[in-house]
Amino acid sequence: MKKITNREELLAEYNASKGRLALRLVSGDISSEEKTILCCGGTGCHASCSAEIIENLRKGVEAAGLSDKIKVVQTGCFGFCAQGPIVKVMPDNVFYVQVQPSDVEEIIEKHIKGHEIVERLLFVEPMLKERVKDYAKMAFYAKQMRIAMRNCGIIDPEDISEYIANEGYLALAKAITEMTPAEVVQEVLNSGLCGRGGAGFPTGLKWRTAASVDAEEKYIVCNADEGDPGAFMDRSIMEGDPNSIIEAMAIGAYAIGAKKGLVYIRAEYPLAVNRLQIALDQARQLGLLGENILGTNFSFDIEIKLGAGAFVCGEATALIHSMEGSRGEPTPKPPHTTDIGGGYWGCCTNVNNVETYASVPVIIRKGWQWYAKIGNWKTELDENGNWKKTISGNSGTKVFALAGQVNNVGLVEVPMGTTLREIIYDIGGGISGGRQFKAVQTGGPSGGCITKENLDTPIDYWALTNIGSMMGSGGMIVLSDKDCMPAMAKFYLDFTKDESCGKCTPCRVGTRRMLEMLEKICDGTGTEEMLDELEDLSNVIAETALCGLGQTAPYPILSTLRYFRDEYIAHVRDKKCPAGTCQNLYTLKITDACKGCTKCARNCPVNAINGKIKEIHTIDTDKCIKCGACIDNCPFHAIVKE
Repeated sequence: MKKITNREELLAEYNASKGRLALRLVSGDISSEEKTILCCGGTGCHASCSAEIIENLRKGVEAAGLSDKIKVVQTGCFGFCAQGPIVKVMPDNVFYVQVQPSDVEEIIEKHIKGHEIVERLLFVEPMLKERVKDYAKMAFYAKQMRIAMRNCGIIDPEDISEYIANEGYLALAKAITEMTPAEVVQEVLNSGLCGRGGAGFPTGLKWRTAASVDAEEKYIVCNADEGDPGAFMDRSIMEGDPNSIIEAMAIGAYAIGAKKGLVYIRAEYPLAVNRLQIALDQARQLGLLGENILGTNFSFDIEIKLGAGAFVCGEATALIHSMEGSRGEPTPKPPHTTDIGGGYWGCCTNVNNVETYASVPVIIRKGWQWYAKIGNWKTELDENGNWKKTISGNSGTKVFALAGQVNNVGLVEVPMGTTLREIIYDIGGGISGGRQFKAVQTGGPSGGCITKENLDTPIDYWALTNIGSMMGSGGMIVLSDKDCMPAMAKFYLDFTKDESCGKCTPCRVGTRRMLEMLEKICDGTGTEEMLDELEDLSNVIAETALCGLGQTAPYPILSTLRYFRDEYIAHVRDKKCPAGTCQNLYTLKITDACKGCTKCARNCPVNAINGKIKEIHTIDTDKCIKCGACIDNCPFHAIVKE
């Protein structure tokens, strides 16, 4: 790689390389001889043999003598994770799902050589029951707007030239050659970008605070310690577009006056770590990191710090202690991380998360006015047209990990102000299995449940807080009538109890006491008085815990008690689980729909089912272990929970 020494050389590299992306970004005639085959190379698809699929595609193209016309590219995550492995053929815009290595030969023969779509590999829209040929017409993507994930699924994350070809590092060049550090800070502040890690604090305000500190040594940190159950937004960005984080951190470092950056990423993300290291090495080779970047007097470099996977290290002070080699425990504020004495090795330190940084290059390149128009943000400006205060809403987009009882599972990036109903039904394709919507849990173990009465709530930080939940880092779990709310609260509390660092008593002891009560409620030994005790203890812990982990640990309990108290009462008074998931609180019964096929009896591991052929069977409840094998194997749906 030839070192880029000034902005003109960067622009020349951009102009020379952008043609590489034209073939895959612009839709064209399916009979076109030149094509690009994009194959998802994210962790989820890697676990489903995507590496083998890529290898088979490359061998197939070579064997067909088409290597000069067909390019096979490993990309980052497409977002539609439940349908992986995914293969996308461009510029045809054809999107193949759940591809197996054995399907490659057919794709090569039919689509690449024969210009014929492989119909059986197309996605079936769950609401329409129809196969979709054109990727752009898929409901999952129709209402999305990709900014943070703009390059995921488009570029090869291990080739910096592809990032540059898609306008990469042009924002850094603009910042350090055309703007002062104060102007960069103001641009981010005016955009309305808020921290996407969960707190929602204005990014520009944090940068302005760090920039105002008079200190020789400052640090800028990327918090990539994503630990919420079911959340994988940051991991996917790091795997699919690592250079966007490097560029954003460099812009932030210029803005606040830092020369050193650190990415704190958990070691359980080996693919993300590897691709980030490749991106760092390539950026240094090109001179986009290091001394006198693009011929200016701005010098900056980045180091990777591996975390051991402690959820509490998502909190800034705990993260910093871990990076210093100490136990990852939070400390009271002030001092804040941007204060001298509060940051890395006591220095002024700015901390933002992956998704926050991912939006910065676009804001600088396109201008704050462009970004501020996205979402439902309403602000008041001063006489110079700069941000003065936020009146309501939030600007930009937010990435959510949509999971649970929904048809279309995956990563969703939507403008702020999009309603929960639009995400769950329009993008998510509705509730799976034809079941009824019950609630949606936002914010992971730190969030609360939202019921159908609030499905039309526009998503932003304040709107979700007002209805008893929170944005969090972006976890969104859809629950149906098959889900038990006390059991769901117990699941999240079991997680936060294990992840507590143990430094403060409310969290160390309080989470255990709350979990003990929930376990009794779910196993049928709880009492009605226990519900009031649980609520009181939850409120005390929320008010007295040291950090955000302990302060928000009771939220799933408080929200489920608020909206689904009748389920708790059924558990403690009637000793019944309405959803039929708490094993001690239901029995299995065979109804009159039984045809006596004996299939349930043949699959029962403990011989608890009795009956003759063509006669209604019965279940010995004393022997039954409630494994569910009979339900799964009954062709007549004759076995129910009571």
